[in-house]
Amino acid sequence: MSERRSPGSAAVRRRRTMKIRSGDQVQVMSGKDRGKSGRVLRVEPERERLYVEHLNMVKRHVRPKPSQSNSPISGTAGQLGGVIEVEGPIHVSNVMLLDAKGKPTRVRIEREGGQRVRVAKSSGARLD
Repeated sequence: MSERRSPGSAAVRRRRTMKIRSGDQVQVMSGKDRGKSGRVLRVEPERERLYVEHLNMVKRHVRPKPSQSNSPISGTAGQLGGVIEVEGPIHVSNVMLLDAKGKPTRVRIEREGGQRVRVAKSSGARLD
C-alpha cells in the first residue's frame, strides 16, 4: 500500500530557491491581472508566493482596532472598521521578472567569484 502524506507537511515539499526578490519589477503572465506589471513588495519562499504592488487586490473586512502596531494586516493599526483592499498572494510561477529594457525574461544563476549572480536569460544582462 502507498503511504499517504498531507500536502502541507514540510517533509513532503522540497523548497526551490526563488529567483525573484522583493523590489524587483515583474509582469503577471496568467490570472486575472495578466499583462500588468508592478514592484514586488514581499516574498514568501516557503509558500512560493509573492505580493505585487497594486495587483491581485482582495477585500478584507477589518474590525475597529485600537492604536497598536502589531496588526497582521499592514496599515490597519488605529483604524476604523470596514472593508479595506490589500494585495493578495500570487504564485511565483505566474509572474516573470522584467529585465532592464522592460521585457519579461527567465532568470539563471551564475557564479562569479563565489557569489551567486542573477542573469537574464534573454539578454544575458546582470540583474543584481
